[in-house]
Amino acid sequence: MDSIYSYIEIMGAFTFSISGALTAIKMRFDGFGIAIVAFVTAIGGGTIRDLILNKQVFWMEDISFVYAILLGTIIAIIFRKKQKHIYRPLMLFDAIGLGLFTIIGVQIGISQGLEMVNCVLIGTMTGTFGGVIRDILVNQIPVIFRKEIYATISLVGGAIYYALSLTELPYLWVKLIPILLIISFRFIVLKLNWSLPSIYSKEE
Repeated sequence: MDSIYSYIEIMGAFTFSISGALTAIKMRFDGFGIAIVAFVTAIGGGTIRDLILNKQVFWMEDISFVYAILLGTIIAIIFRKKQKHIYRPLMLFDAIGLGLFTIIGVQIGISQGLEMVNCVLIGTMTGTFGGVIRDILVNQIPVIFRKEIYATISLVGGAIYYALSLTELPYLWVKLIPILLIISFRFIVLKLNWSLPSIYSKEE
């Protein structure tokens, strides 16, 4: 079971590293800058989570995460010129990473014996804070601080996973359903241009 959690987290790091690298490429960073942005995007949320929970930081225990991040960065760099429209692949890998990391964050909260609300918050932190750091590094307002629905999707997906974990559903479906829902909701929101209501008037 622990190895499955590890594989899911490694896959999340891999996909988020591609998301971070593509963002840095879009901003025309050099190779070192691309690698740094990819790395912090992939490990930022999980690192903050582990520090809060007073756990050994996950990527310090398993070098596989570093290799996965490097692989994702290299793939993004190699195929950068073949992507005529960088927005779609960026959103795809960002959505996959959000789903994977949200679920693993909630699972870690459950394993720590936290209440449901705290488990969901830990999952959202794991899924979104890497993106916050990424956006700050590229001098953009983080997505979750704007009207775009992002953290809300992570919260809902995390809550669904927690609820399913209390059922008798097969283990695979308990994981797969919320991950697919998060990815699907993310693309629906982008397609329909949904956003949270603003507190500001047009004059402001």
